[in-house]
Amino acid sequence: MKRHDGMTRREFIAAGAGLAGAAALAPRGFAGGAAGRRRAFRASVKSRVVLVKTESRAEGVNRCIDLFGADPFKGKRVLVKPNFNTSDECPGSTHNDTLAALLDRIRRMGPSSLSIGDRSGPEPTEQVFEKKGIPAIAGRFDAKLLNFDELGETGYVKFDPPASHWKDGFLVARPVVAAESVVSTCCLKTHQFGGVFTMSLKNSVGTVPRKGHSYMRQLHGSENQRRMIAEINTAYRPALVVLDGLTAFVDQGPMTGPRKDAGVFLAGTDRVAIDAVGLAILKDLGSNDAIMKTPVFAQEQIAWAATLELGVSSADGIEIVTGDPASEAYAGRIRGILAA
Repeated sequence: MKRHDGMTRREFIAAGAGLAGAAALAPRGFAGGAAGRRRAFRASVKSRVVLVKTESRAEGVNRCIDLFGADPFKGKRVLVKPNFNTSDECPGSTHNDTLAALLDRIRRMGPSSLSIGDRSGPEPTEQVFEKKGIPAIAGRFDAKLLNFDELGETGYVKFDPPASHWKDGFLVARPVVAAESVVSTCCLKTHQFGGVFTMSLKNSVGTVPRKGHSYMRQLHGSENQRRMIAEINTAYRPALVVLDGLTAFVDQGPMTGPRKDAGVFLAGTDRVAIDAVGLAILKDLGSNDAIMKTPVFAQEQIAWAATLELGVSSADGIEIVTGDPASEAYAGRIRGILAA
């Protein structure tokens, strides 16, 4: 039985890390019992993805949370994980208006504590924070700002999930694992360095340390990069994902690239479903061959994440929820692309 920095595998699963996918990767005789019942239950329950057509980031965040219809924040230790790979203009990084709207709404919902955490790369994390003015934003909402590069030796938790493509597992920032409520806010964009796209699944890469470790060299040098991205997501389960799709990179990325306006926000808890809907939006906008010529659920990040039981395995498992005629009309187009 592998241990994860003091956690047994049983404790790891109980903590919500989503490793039930081990059953899907085990011999066929192992697929029955509790694991089989879990899969059957999930197959009967659709993953809700909230879709809001808007040109306002504050409106997008607040309407998404209203339609989400639950409060995962009250009395909880909440950590917001943005996309701060670099300080490039959104969608190169999380827009400050989106971050501020999230912090404001979460703070008004009564968390016991609120923090923002990430690490950047190749641009130094501290430089990204300063260039984007994140310390001031954190201060406005009494949120603790955490640089995952500076957590020290005890600031990470080791994970080595079944069927992992990492050489010896990977470390994940302890604040992410320890938080009672993680909010992942990501952008809508392509990824020219092997990921193909970078949305909610790829946003988890920022929880794995870069400074003083070789994980990123290992990730970007592997033919299994997209599977390794999915595997990082077994380390935690977000209470909410908010995707800012007002503007998208439809090629190149993740820092810069040709842009198109989508005018949409997405929210939900199923990272596979969020990314699947995001890919359908990129197809609707018109993107590069890697996006346009590959079916959504044939994308390797998506397919492997589904195998690991991190989310839905087909478009049939997604319910797109809207709250107004414009959003519903757009959702109809996206449902058609997913179905195709």
